[in-house]
Amino acid sequence: MEDNMSNFSRSRRKFISNSTAIAATAASGLTPQILSAAGHKSLNLRLHRDIQILDPGYMIGGAEGTTEKAIMPTLMHVRAGDTWEWEPSTAVENVAYTDPMHIAFKLKPGLMWDGGYGEFTAEDVKFSYERMKQSEWDGKWTAMERVDVIDKYNGVIVMNQSFGPFPFVALTGATGCIVCKAAFEALGITQYTTDVPAQLGPYKMEWKPKDRLVFTSHPNWSLEKPAYEKINWILIEDDNTAELAYEAGEVDLTNVGPLSLIRYKNNPPADTTMRIVAGLRYTWMGMNTDHPKLKDIRVRQALQHAVDVDSILQAGYAGVAPKSYGIVPPGLVGKRNESKYSYNPKKAKELLDSSGVSGLSLTLQTLNRQERMTAALIIQANLAEIGVQVEIIPLDTGPFWNLGQESKGDDWKDLQLWIMRFGGAPDPYDHFQWFRKAQVGVWNWERWSDAEFEDLYEKGIAETNTEERNRIYLRMGEIMEDTGAYLWITHEPEGIMHRNSIDPGILPDGRHDFRQYRSKG
Repeated sequence: MEDNMSNFSRSRRKFISNSTAIAATAASGLTPQILSAAGHKSLNLRLHRDIQILDPGYMIGGAEGTTEKAIMPTLMHVRAGDTWEWEPSTAVENVAYTDPMHIAFKLKPGLMWDGGYGEFTAEDVKFSYERMKQSEWDGKWTAMERVDVIDKYNGVIVMNQSFGPFPFVALTGATGCIVCKAAFEALGITQYTTDVPAQLGPYKMEWKPKDRLVFTSHPNWSLEKPAYEKINWILIEDDNTAELAYEAGEVDLTNVGPLSLIRYKNNPPADTTMRIVAGLRYTWMGMNTDHPKLKDIRVRQALQHAVDVDSILQAGYAGVAPKSYGIVPPGLVGKRNESKYSYNPKKAKELLDSSGVSGLSLTLQTLNRQERMTAALIIQANLAEIGVQVEIIPLDTGPFWNLGQESKGDDWKDLQLWIMRFGGAPDPYDHFQWFRKAQVGVWNWERWSDAEFEDLYEKGIAETNTEERNRIYLRMGEIMEDTGAYLWITHEPEGIMHRNSIDPGILPDGRHDFRQYRSKG
């Protein structure tokens, strides 16, 4: 699920001064990227938001997930490329289904946690995965019953029901990262934030808050060493600033903002590979059904009809992002191809009038990113046309992701409208889990629940027939829309550009796996 610049490139003034050194480097016949990557020594990559929680059971996702997979073992991972295929990770001898209800694994011996916490064993797997069933990401683990330990290196994941997508939903992502049981017990902790109790992976990570994450080759990693000895993941939140940094040679890879996709696709910088990944993301405007101003469904439906999403896609995404009609991304069962509402200001005004509400004023909170601020401005203008005044509140990543979480304070009590983007695994089950009743006050910021939705969620896990699963998830999408709490916007594509000498470990949804980075040099 889902957004400052470094010490040497935090400001545009500093950026300009750096250009002098870059020009001198170019005159020497070596591009900045060659200097950073020659001999496979190091890479400078752009990080679009800082980390908050690295505990697999409580992280947000995105940057946290990429970090965890670089510094913790997993049983399997998604193979980098364009297709969804999983394979055993380098930390295991083998992992495979023995039947639909059992996944057997055998760990490689001799892998040692740092901090003096001993060897990586099957007890760590059992501790980690059974712990996940009690975490904020428990929805990914519904189909697992337990982990049986056979001996030091062998174990079996026991399912409580057959669920084919389980490897992609739970095991290959950040929630499949394995923590050190001995470290938890020695420290007397049940969870953590950014101070990882013990690391074991091809990389060891050092975090410099509001600046960068530095990954260096882990001395305890006795298997194949990573292609790059050092990766600097430099915090540059603004897309335009990141693109300038790339063109100046300060970073070797960056995500590209939606408004720049077409420009860079048609005319990329020299020595650059440009990728556009469809991904598994969905963006929407949410409405808090518990808030007094939004309790009347007619008010929420009025807002759905009042907003011109096509204008948002043109102005905010340069026309490259497809219109969405729900949360299920293209290519998955349960993807909707139409909505019950459409842009109709007249109907919006009629709904608002029928509710008896007048002089309505609302707040709209969003990450301070260009495409979302553009969307917010269009929403503001559209709602003004039906007599609704909107105050836009741009936020940095930390405050934004805390808004609807009851555990983070009282902001949720006055949360009204917001623009949100989530992502997930290549199965609709993974996307719908965040909107269950149990997620109210966690990630279901719209704060609704529905008995039929809950029932269908459970049926979707057990169902194996593709047509029936499609019917289930189409209906779940319809129930969500019928709450009036969602204005669907887009399934946002991910643009990535990098130096030609890098073969980055980019997964089918655009996420990174530093373990699979390779050099073409």
